[in-house]
Amino acid sequence: MSKSEFRLPVRIYIEDTDAGEIVYYVNYLKFMERCRTEFLRTLGYDKPAILDDGLLLVVHSAQIDYHRSARLDDQVEVTAEIIKLARTYVEFKQQVFRQQELLCTGVIRVACVDASVMKPRAIPTHMHQQLTHYIESQSQG
Repeated sequence: MSKSEFRLPVRIYIEDTDAGEIVYYVNYLKFMERCRTEFLRTLGYDKPAILDDGLLLVVHSAQIDYHRSARLDDQVEVTAEIIKLARTYVEFKQQVFRQQELLCTGVIRVACVDASVMKPRAIPTHMHQQLTHYIESQSQG
């Protein structure tokens, strides 16, 4: 894990698992969503998916690799790191760890779209500046 990653602890509950008490594969995406949401909350966005001026942040694509399984009652840590910031999207590298053991890796592209037509729009200037500042401050630290 690098210093530039945002981290979120997650406890694995029965609702997260299948009949074998192993985390159901799609729930890793839910954990990653929570982590990105909490990261944006630290920047002051209370409802991060809903922006001003009729804009939304939506998942455009997700590439997920599963390495090991989390199990009922495990304590895991989910990370989010911005790896690319473009005019209309942000790309995150995300990982799920149980202590130092890598369980899952994902690259998630989150796009900014006009809610009325669901077409790409530029990320609002203020948010883009905040994300740029965050990336720069993390690379210096």
